[in-house]
Amino acid sequence: MNLQTVPFILLVISCCQAFPYTELAQYVDDHQEEHVEVLREWVAIESDSSNILRRPDLHRMMELVAEKLRLMGGMVQLVDIGEQELPSGQTIALPKVVTAQFGSDPSKHTVCVYGHVDVQPAKLEDGWATNPYNLTDINGNLYGRGTSDNKAPVLAWIHAVQSYQALSRDLPVNVKFLIEGMEETGSNGLDSMILAQRDTFFSDVDYIVISDCGWLSRRPALTYGTRGNCYFFAEVEGPKQDLHSGVYGGTVIEPMTDLIGILDTLISPSGKILIPGVREAVAPLSDEEWKMYQDIEFDVDNYKNKTGVSHLMYNNKVDLLAHRWRYPTVSIHGIEGAFSDSGTKTVIPAKVTAKFSIRQVPDMDPAAVKKQVTDYLHSVFAKRKSPNKLKVTMVIGAKPWLADTKHPLYEAGKAAIKRVFNVDPDLIREGGTIPIARTFQDVTGKSIIMMPIGGFDDGMHSQNEKMSRYNYLEGTKLFIAYLNEVAQINKTSV
Repeated sequence: MNLQTVPFILLVISCCQAFPYTELAQYVDDHQEEHVEVLREWVAIESDSSNILRRPDLHRMMELVAEKLRLMGGMVQLVDIGEQELPSGQTIALPKVVTAQFGSDPSKHTVCVYGHVDVQPAKLEDGWATNPYNLTDINGNLYGRGTSDNKAPVLAWIHAVQSYQALSRDLPVNVKFLIEGMEETGSNGLDSMILAQRDTFFSDVDYIVISDCGWLSRRPALTYGTRGNCYFFAEVEGPKQDLHSGVYGGTVIEPMTDLIGILDTLISPSGKILIPGVREAVAPLSDEEWKMYQDIEFDVDNYKNKTGVSHLMYNNKVDLLAHRWRYPTVSIHGIEGAFSDSGTKTVIPAKVTAKFSIRQVPDMDPAAVKKQVTDYLHSVFAKRKSPNKLKVTMVIGAKPWLADTKHPLYEAGKAAIKRVFNVDPDLIREGGTIPIARTFQDVTGKSIIMMPIGGFDDGMHSQNEKMSRYNYLEGTKLFIAYLNEVAQINKTSV
């Protein structure tokens, strides 16, 4: 060996060994009460994006996020994304999007962390055991609306950066944040903002990380896919007004009867989608994917008990996970215009609108699904020879998202989880839809990973939502470790 190369080799080895994970992790443990108190402050703000009366709280929430990042020395902007038009025709300002940047070293990778700080509605009388906006620690679980979805994960990322700063350690990568306040109602204005900043804010971004999901079990996980969603309205209109069923029943063809009739043709009792062309577009299940599902930690009986049903459509783990994650499904959500209050009302509704959705998976295309559903329902309706009118509208057309689990970004995630939790992660998909992932992919062309820290039993969107103290703190350590692992990715390999 050339002796001149020895110092260089030793320097490289020294740098590789220099990551002070133990010191950084200890800092998180030592400051855990401070981290919990910040979460308490954030949870106390009722940042419900669906309630326009709470819009001032939402604006305050975004200002609070921006101020915290400013105090850490970040280059922070509050980006105006326009106004929201209300059903009344009035407009109201959308909450600004917070962007921040820590570091601009061109020799380092740049990671962009996405999160949101708006929440679902919550009231004590909805069945909460505690005040949803007063963070309550019970047996190591931090209860409060928005804890798991998504305020604690956002804070965990912020605290990860803060930990490096507190110990005067350089960030191993440049870190950017993009935090929004309208995710729970469709991320109004965000797509346009991402497109507008594709060649500015996103120009030097290498990777995008999303932590807006949860584990499948007690084993840590990395998420590599989500289903899309096509949401439909099917409206059947008949008489010019509602009719008395005693006076007109038996003499008119009722819109509700027509609607129920066509809805019954969407899916079979066994769950088979009956719309021609939908199932045929689905990518086949590969042997490799089957093996991945087989290795995932998942308790079918626990899942059944948790959902409160007597039996499931599938009894084995692989079939259940596959139909939850990577096959489409039809769900009928409700009928607008029908009588649904308590008591009785003998009315024939003049117009009824069914609301149903079809979850999208590779290789389905929402534009094709729209045509398939519209053509099929009109053909079924025509066979009824009804004088009523049918109108089919697709109001959401979100595409599925799928990543390559062999990408270095996922290898880095596996290594970080192994370091922090000393286990290999489950590689999972989400049955739900996170449209922002596909937007990032299509608009920016950047590589994306979903790295959840939420527990499988956190109750996102439900009563008694929580984030365990363990997941909050260990999740912060995971993000600390992950930034270091991403720094090791060879820029020429991706």
